[in-house]
Amino acid sequence: MNVLSKILVESIAQALQQLSANKLRSFLSLLGVSIGIFCIIGVHSAVDSLEANVRSSFDKLGDDILYVQKISWAEDPGQNFFKYLRRPNISYEDFKAVGERSRLAEQVSFHVGIGSRVAKYRNNSTNIFYFAITYDFGEMFKFEYERGRYFSPTEYQFGANKAILGYDIAESLFGAIDPIGRIIKVGGRNLEVIGVLEKSGESLVNVMNFDRTIILNYEFARKVANLKSNNAFGNSSVNIKAGREAKVSELRDEVTGILRAHRRLKPKEESNFSINELSILSGFLNSFFGVLNMLGIIIGGFAIFVGMFSVANIMFVSVKERTNIIGIKKALGAKHYVILLEFLVEASILCLIGGIAGLVLVFLTTTALSQIIDFELYMSLNNVLLGLILSIVVGIVAGLIPALQASRMDPVEAMRKK
Repeated sequence: MNVLSKILVESIAQALQQLSANKLRSFLSLLGVSIGIFCIIGVHSAVDSLEANVRSSFDKLGDDILYVQKISWAEDPGQNFFKYLRRPNISYEDFKAVGERSRLAEQVSFHVGIGSRVAKYRNNSTNIFYFAITYDFGEMFKFEYERGRYFSPTEYQFGANKAILGYDIAESLFGAIDPIGRIIKVGGRNLEVIGVLEKSGESLVNVMNFDRTIILNYEFARKVANLKSNNAFGNSSVNIKAGREAKVSELRDEVTGILRAHRRLKPKEESNFSINELSILSGFLNSFFGVLNMLGIIIGGFAIFVGMFSVANIMFVSVKERTNIIGIKKALGAKHYVILLEFLVEASILCLIGGIAGLVLVFLTTTALSQIIDFELYMSLNNVLLGLILSIVVGIVAGLIPALQASRMDPVEAMRKK
């Protein structure tokens, strides 16, 4: 342990001496390592930040919920336009069929987008999107309220003209005024505001973002709007939450059977509906972000490769300059592994300094960009550790041949050389 401590201290001193004695050469040599670490960790940090933002949006969908919709999340709807156009919309009757026959579902809800309108309160007006939901929808997706409440069972059953506002809609119409209990006008109809949802916030993917939405109960919406208008890509969905003991795969099979029977599809007929779940998006995201990370590794790898040869050059020069010292050490009994470790640690320290410089650049860049763009970039501890470990590995690889050369020197021949 004492020998290793001495090797470490001496190697650090030698590395710092190399930096101070040949500032320009050392700077240019370590620049490649710094740029490589900056590229790799910078891309990793950007991808991690992007992935966290996107996944936090998708997490709102729930990994135990199935979505019966007109289109499949696994396909490009543009390439299958006519296929989806021929499909019937997901209907309230589909919702009733699943709700009545499913044994594995804990909750079943239905929602449908009605369209855009202008909402008015006194002299204030704003564009909104109508959204009709069945009663279980709010519990299934855990609505959280800035103020007010959800529909009561009686209000839902009798189709009361009540509305829940998204946060931005409430701000636009009411400002500092408490909207609860006030009447707004949408499409020529009066709606009483009973709740305001908490702000969903900004995200790259607006999944379950109700900030600019007015939510109506389905029983009221069916009286005042056409909820069965056909749309190529669909604007409705049956949402099915699996029971505690049920597997999502089993629930999918059960729902498929229920809907095929309800729609009277023959055994050989293709299903005219799609059942989507979060795992479809997760698989796509894993592939997408994996490609981005690989691009960062490839781009940064070239820079590190150049930097590695530069550090190796420094170490070859260092071995040549210290040939006499190496001979004296070996003559005094220094083992081969001691000389080997001394130069490997020195090379690792040099690369570590370059790597730390690269990490500092990543931190400064992500901090600056987070202030400029409306998106938080961060450098995680895992990425910091990855950068440090990568720097050390590069140092070991770069210093291995010079270190072997030094450790194999004949002490007599080494001491003779000037």
